[in-house]
Amino acid sequence: MDAQADVAMKFKKIGIVGAGNMGSMMGFAFSELGRDVSIWDVKSANIYGFMKQVSQCKGFKGKITGFYDMSEFAANLGERDDPKVFIISITHGDPTDQALSKLRPELNEGDIIMDGGNEHYRNTKRRQKECRDIGVDWIGMGISGGYQSARHGPSLSPGGDNTALEEVMPLLELYAAKDPKSGVPCVSSIGPGGSGHFVKMVHNGIEVGMLSALCEAWSFLNTGMGLDYHQIGQAFQQWNNEGELHGTFLVKIAADACKARKHDGGYVLDDVLDKVVQDGDASEGTPIMVNRRIRLEAHIVPDTRRRTFFPHCFGESPRTAQGRPERRHAPAKVLSRHDGQGQDGPRPSQGRWNIRLSGCIRIWRAGCIIQSEFIADMLEPFLNMNKTPTNAKLDSRVGRELQRNYGVLKDIVSRGLAYDDYIPALSATLEYMKCSGGTMLPTRFVEAQMDYFGAHSYDKPGVPGEDPGPVAKGAHDYEWKPA
Repeated sequence: MDAQADVAMKFKKIGIVGAGNMGSMMGFAFSELGRDVSIWDVKSANIYGFMKQVSQCKGFKGKITGFYDMSEFAANLGERDDPKVFIISITHGDPTDQALSKLRPELNEGDIIMDGGNEHYRNTKRRQKECRDIGVDWIGMGISGGYQSARHGPSLSPGGDNTALEEVMPLLELYAAKDPKSGVPCVSSIGPGGSGHFVKMVHNGIEVGMLSALCEAWSFLNTGMGLDYHQIGQAFQQWNNEGELHGTFLVKIAADACKARKHDGGYVLDDVLDKVVQDGDASEGTPIMVNRRIRLEAHIVPDTRRRTFFPHCFGESPRTAQGRPERRHAPAKVLSRHDGQGQDGPRPSQGRWNIRLSGCIRIWRAGCIIQSEFIADMLEPFLNMNKTPTNAKLDSRVGRELQRNYGVLKDIVSRGLAYDDYIPALSATLEYMKCSGGTMLPTRFVEAQMDYFGAHSYDKPGVPGEDPGPVAKGAHDYEWKPA
């Protein structure tokens, strides 16, 4: 047994609440790592189905036991006074509160609960306070990679009390995916409070932005360029092997999805309806970042200092649209990562929790839905040099990559409009890039109208201290029409 596994043996038994896709796969994984796993689910059918799978498998190093009774489940983890570790893997929100309510009578001082659901960080902070009152530590832990990675090692973002994090970190490092280049576990103590789930919430937004760009690429190649599913799969496979999108998990599985066929020879994709209900109530925090055009008006436009400096990095006159098709979609993925990680400036939550964005890049290098080798290699050096969040678009390498892809992105958007294709994410990315580097935006007209009806004031171009200037109310008024 290596040193890491030896330290992690402090917790020889693990209790998992939830025997669905994620919880059951974690049960298998921890058993293979030599842990005795006890698992409980509010739905007896889930326990029955999981234990049936267990009976059909061999070679586990640890014992797996399913329970239909909560008290028996907790008792199997040790004596009443023994510190226990639980992992909750169920639906976020009320179901997690109900599970905690059932588990609470069985808890004892010193126990640690890790919530692996897609929970809102404010709920995590609330539960941390509730558990702290009884001497129990609640860790909000983002888990990325889906049920396949839960089986073999996911990306983990735990946040909570530092002492509790130190206790479970050897176990999590043993379980987490490993960076194929360095062998470093893709897990890190994110920070206090709800920071772990906050980072996962941001991850989810990045994920949906990347998915949006990729689905539009698929649609364009199919309906716009007339490629069949297998040909598109071949293209995605090539993109994942080389170029700006190499080592991108979502591109890799996109190739698999395009080629998947049913027993009758038809494509599985043809059986899939065009609706996405992963987060129907928006409570996971998964907005499509690149589609939130309001940021163009409310965030990019007022910041003339950064906006007018960006063209020096980006290039005043982007080249005419040329190049490989994948370059047309790379900016959306880069900006989704950039925008999602808050690189336009500090965020209050990051300030309170001291979240290291370079650490987030590191834990997203393997076992993770949004892993992308090219993008990570591009962003990590900048983030390592800048501990305080700033605008990554101003980094020379990031700026060059965006400039290099700007022309081909314009090409894909113009063709998409001509084909009457669906390109909301790609067109939003183009507008985002244009507004980010615009030296004189049409929003000057908005400023004039607001001054007309509300005396909002405005700054003047070319005046020191005003152009560029701070994000603040302007210094000038004009009496457009006497009252």
